[in-house]
Amino acid sequence: MANKASRTLGKGSVYPGPVPEGLIRIYSMRFCPYAHRTRLILRAKGIRYEVININLRNKPEWYYTKHPFGQIPVLENSKCQLIYESVIACEYLDDAYPGKKLCPYDPYERARQKMLLDLFCKVPHLTKECLVALRCGRECTNLKLALRQEFSTLEEILGCQNTIFFGGDCISMIDYLFWPWFERLDVYGIADCVTHTPALRLWIEAMKQDPAVCALLIDKNIFLGFLNLYFQNDPEAFDYGLSC
Repeated sequence: MANKASRTLGKGSVYPGPVPEGLIRIYSMRFCPYAHRTRLILRAKGIRYEVININLRNKPEWYYTKHPFGQIPVLENSKCQLIYESVIACEYLDDAYPGKKLCPYDPYERARQKMLLDLFCKVPHLTKECLVALRCGRECTNLKLALRQEFSTLEEILGCQNTIFFGGDCISMIDYLFWPWFERLDVYGIADCVTHTPALRLWIEAMKQDPAVCALLIDKNIFLGFLNLYFQNDPEAFDYGLSC
C-alpha cells in the first residue's frame, strides 16, 4: 500500500524516476474525484502502489510525457507502460492484478454496468457546476433540480434491482466508479439533493462501511480548506492539510 500523502510536485520539480519493480505508480491529486476512483480500486484489490501527487495549477514540465494534456489520474508500471482515463485505469487494474474481481464475469452484467455508467455521466458535471455556483454566490436552483433528477433515476434503478449496491448484493466496480461524487456532496454543500432518495441514501451508508472507502476518506475540514484556497487560485491549495 501507499505511504501517507505526500506534497505535490510542480513546475521545476525533478522527475521521480522509474517505478520500482513490484509496484505500480499513480499520478494523482488528493482531492480529485477521478483519481479517487483509481485509488479506490488499488485499495480494494490490495495492490502495492505509490502515489505521486501533481500540482494541477503548476504542473511539472515532465508530466506532459505521462499524459498529453497533463491530466490525472495516470498509472505507470515498472515496464514504463502508461494507462490513463479513470474508467480505463480502473478496468486495467481489475484485469491485470489478481484478487477479488470487481467487474462482473457475466457479459450481460458487464454490459449492464457500462450502461449504468453512461446513465451517471451528467452527475460529475452537475456536482461541479453546483459547487462553482455556490462558491461564487450564483443561483443554483435549476442545477440542483437537474441533479436531483439524475439521483431520482439512480433511485429507480436500485428500486427495480431490489439490491443495496448497483452491482448487486455486494460492492463491485460500478459502485466504486460512482462513489467519489457522493462522498463530496456534503463538503460541496449539496447533500440535500439526496433527501428524496431513500434507497440511494442506504447505498451511501453501506458504501461508508467499505474498507477501501474508509481508508481514503478525507476530513471535511481539510477538504473545505482546500476548496477555500482553490477558489482563491492559490497554488498551495493542493497541499492543504499536509505538515511536511
